[in-house]
Amino acid sequence: MEKTKKLANGLEMPRFGLGVWRVDPEDAINSVKWAIQAGYRLIDTAAIYKNEAEVGEGIRQSGVSREELFITTKLWNADQGYETAHQAFDESLKKLGLDYVDLYLIHWPVPGKFNDSWKAMEEVYESGRAKAIGVSNFHQHHIEELMTTAKIKPMVDQVEIHPTLTQEPLRKYLASENIAVEAWSPLGQGKILSNPTLMKIAETHQKSVAQVIIRWHLQSDIIVIPKSVHENRIKENFDVFDFELSPDDMKEIDSLNINERLGGDPDNFNF
Repeated sequence: MEKTKKLANGLEMPRFGLGVWRVDPEDAINSVKWAIQAGYRLIDTAAIYKNEAEVGEGIRQSGVSREELFITTKLWNADQGYETAHQAFDESLKKLGLDYVDLYLIHWPVPGKFNDSWKAMEEVYESGRAKAIGVSNFHQHHIEELMTTAKIKPMVDQVEIHPTLTQEPLRKYLASENIAVEAWSPLGQGKILSNPTLMKIAETHQKSVAQVIIRWHLQSDIIVIPKSVHENRIKENFDVFDFELSPDDMKEIDSLNINERLGGDPDNFNF
């Protein structure tokens, strides 16, 4: 399996990375450092996670050159709008201690604001300080609304995906628009690790349930960013390129979908 996914603008994005949502700042430095030293090249943070500075420090401590890494951060809801989006981006870069990010995302589709935010993001992209831009938690109708004023189509949509929320209709739409799909909470926040179907498949392959779920994402053409603050788990999560799920395994995992959201609903959120 290719370890990168080519985005619409030609940029190669790693298919596998580390997410740091709900990672305390004091844990973020080591998590990022351990992940990069284990071979991860994609690190995903956000302004609202309050750990951008520590992510930047973890990058510096890793000993791996900036050019080898793919760093994502996100524009928070309170900062949406044209002027404020520009200011928020500058602040994120400063906290990270970087000259550029590889991907900048609108975190949630704030009604009446995300079109203006996107205009600022297009300018950030054209300046070269973000190598790619995209969205997070956008349904199809949000992207269609964005495209009524956008000059540049989002290159990535990062949404909640796991075996009990497979998002197949949205994934089909995104594929048709050449927008890469990225999953947050790919392990279902740990709630599906004791699922009997997944346990049976894991036993067959002599892998952990988490490894099976990560492999399911990869084989479904989904970029995946599991979170961990434990060095051994970070390494284990990355050890998914030496086995393959069968078509039957994939169908069984697909069949676990019950459209179960563990996070906010993009059509109804108040944060």
